[in-house]
Amino acid sequence: MSASVRILGIDPGSRMTGYGLIDAAGGRLSIVANGAIGTSGDHSARLREIFQEVRSLVKRWRPDEIAIERVFVHRNADSALKLGQARAAALCATFAAELPIHEYAARQIKKAVVGRGSAEKSQVQHMVRLLLGLDEAPQADAADALAAAICHANSRGTQALLVAQAVRS
Repeated sequence: MSASVRILGIDPGSRMTGYGLIDAAGGRLSIVANGAIGTSGDHSARLREIFQEVRSLVKRWRPDEIAIERVFVHRNADSALKLGQARAAALCATFAAELPIHEYAARQIKKAVVGRGSAEKSQVQHMVRLLLGLDEAPQADAADALAAAICHANSRGTQALLVAQAVRS
């Protein structure tokens, strides 16, 4: 059986940043923690709050790797900029731990968890609940973060198989 790896999934947002921690060992996934960081105040205060909360999560749960959703380019440039800044605040909070960071497009995450890149949030919540054996579906932002972690756990397995195959060749 493979060694366990703890993955922190992050779904960045300036008003609500979801997080989800899972342990992955072989093909088994288990939930460690999940939730959402709700922010308030002006934009600078929100970024500070995201940074501090993610830093606290990293210190408390000691993940081995980070999986984060890439910024989706919105029609509104201001919204995209704010989202990018929230994402940067979350990532910067992990830098002191020197963790590997893996980025995934929203469509890639949805496809990995639901089977369709255009899945609705409720479908992601439902599949996260099933895949992790939860009694209830997590809050939407937490489910998106858990989905990012699940996507990465699945990708890690594929990457390991490719490396092993390359070594044998």
